[in-house]
Amino acid sequence: MHNLVIDIGNTNSKLAVFNNRELVEYQSLKEVTAEALISLIKQYKVSNSTISSVAIEFENVIGVLKEHTNYIEFSTRINTGIKNHYKTLATLGLDRWAKIIASHYYYPKRNCFIIDAGTCITYDLLDSSDAYFGGSISLGLHMRFEALHHFTRRLPLVEWDRTETEIPEGEDTPTAIKSGVLQGVTNEVEGFISHKNNEYKDLTVLITGGDAAFLLKQLKNSIFAPQIIHDPYLVLKGLNEVIAFEYVQKD
Repeated sequence: MHNLVIDIGNTNSKLAVFNNRELVEYQSLKEVTAEALISLIKQYKVSNSTISSVAIEFENVIGVLKEHTNYIEFSTRINTGIKNHYKTLATLGLDRWAKIIASHYYYPKRNCFIIDAGTCITYDLLDSSDAYFGGSISLGLHMRFEALHHFTRRLPLVEWDRTETEIPEGEDTPTAIKSGVLQGVTNEVEGFISHKNNEYKDLTVLITGGDAAFLLKQLKNSIFAPQIIHDPYLVLKGLNEVIAFEYVQKD
């Protein structure tokens, strides 16, 4: 049984096809078109589909999925056995909830601290008793560069490529901005991990998201390195678990 799952983010959209729980296709696209979806559905004879979207203008994508597959609507009301204590389900991001669902299945009975470095940086914790209380949302790397430019009169907008993993010395204004943003994020992430280590024993740190490579480079020689796992497909895995869960419910 093949499942098509789609994570529509603020910058790129990620598509994956799973054969049960094996990832057999992955794509990152600027735009999801009906032609691309139908091609994937036919190629893999996709049976089921679901989508996580941070926007509301994707009725056409959902329409294609409904027409050609068994479409399962994903919401934060779907629960695979997690004790969800988040107080405002209506505003809990679907991508955040998908990561919790994935962690619950793939890293069971562990204290999982999930860091997603994307447009925003989100921090979420699922404890070993399957309880989720929420987490933190912070500015992502590119958002910090843009904020410095937008909210000041003279600071330039500094371009940063996510393949740049070195933090420069601040020898002029552009490198000073890079140094401040990149070192600031590194310190923030290390601070969050340190704080959670004080609260939870045997913490597993799951890092995902488009800017994960930068964080992994900064943390690879840190005291936190042994507890870090890079899981780039965490949201997509969670969406696939939603489909699997729907079948368990039916049985």
